[in-house]
Amino acid sequence: MILKRASAKAIRYAIKTWHYSKSVPMVQVAYAVFNDMNEWCGVICYSIGANNNIAKPFDLAQGQVIELVRVALNGKQESTSKALAISLKLLKKDAPLVKIIVSYADTEQGHKGVIYQATNWLYLDEIKQGMDKCIINGKVVHKKTVNSKFGTTKGFKTIKSKPKHKYIYCLDKVLLKKYKEISKPYPKAEQASEAQEKCAE
Repeated sequence: MILKRASAKAIRYAIKTWHYSKSVPMVQVAYAVFNDMNEWCGVICYSIGANNNIAKPFDLAQGQVIELVRVALNGKQESTSKALAISLKLLKKDAPLVKIIVSYADTEQGHKGVIYQATNWLYLDEIKQGMDKCIINGKVVHKKTVNSKFGTTKGFKTIKSKPKHKYIYCLDKVLLKKYKEISKPYPKAEQASEAQEKCAE
């Protein structure tokens, strides 16, 4: 398996085609994944994320914490966790200031974080991520989107957002020791598998 820096075109195509969100976020560093047959399998993307205070909970400076924002693969890769592990090694080289990577397993998609558990991430907690949502014509839409379009969310059926599992991967040995001591046991994957978790938030 080989990973190379991904182009903007590859990022957009992979996310629109293979990621459940179909939403292309701002991306700082992304890697294209190729299997042993040299077939392109998709992308793994990292970013400072939508949260401008992503580093604050760790008492680090902005730029020292990055988020794994998309794993958009087509299933032709030999192993999703292996692709992720290679991307983490490349990220350490390509983004030397980064000390911690954050990612979330989306419980709304039935994810428990199998690929994070397989690559030795630390599990911190279950958190509420994002806003509650509204239902319009049978479709689930973020409250913020509804409010910008209609000026209010009153009159729309609202559903609570489910929590997400928060994982971190420490590139700094001191921080690894610190957060290993306070990390929690992994959520049980039950019948989940890597194949079911090809897409990550």
